[in-house]
Amino acid sequence: MELYFTHLHWNTHTFPVAATADGLCYVGAWDEPEDLFDDWSRKHFPRAERIASDTALAPYTEQLLAYLNQQSTTLSFPIAPVGTPFQLEVWHALRAVPYGQTATYSDIAERLFRPNATRAIGTAIGKNRLLLAIPCHRIIGKKGDLLGYHGGLNMKRTLLALEQRL
Repeated sequence: MELYFTHLHWNTHTFPVAATADGLCYVGAWDEPEDLFDDWSRKHFPRAERIASDTALAPYTEQLLAYLNQQSTTLSFPIAPVGTPFQLEVWHALRAVPYGQTATYSDIAERLFRPNATRAIGTAIGKNRLLLAIPCHRIIGKKGDLLGYHGGLNMKRTLLALEQRL
């Protein structure tokens, strides 16, 4: 198996991005330390040949840049998230939150018919490593407060503001 990776450059920020033949599997936080992606890839793809390739990832990075530059509100490439069945279920629900809108952790719990699983859902959201493609930045607290985000609250705030401006 091959794991292709590159860096997406946007404004003053750099995002690690990776994909397999099945689709995009990793979009990290902006300016994320290199060792976070290295650790993740070794854990989830221990036997994969890691190949640096801007070309192989161009279909993904072009759409991600269009999103970040407010030229597109949708991403249509295949994704290949790596997670437990529960995490995959939660992440699928996140993809249903429309561009420019937000939902609460409780909303996601209700959508999944697991009203008492809010904390577990929050934990699953925190394991998402397909930032932007699985829009966990759209999930907020019950009172509208911004809660934890793998990319940090500044990144979350910036993404939400981007989506509000279009």
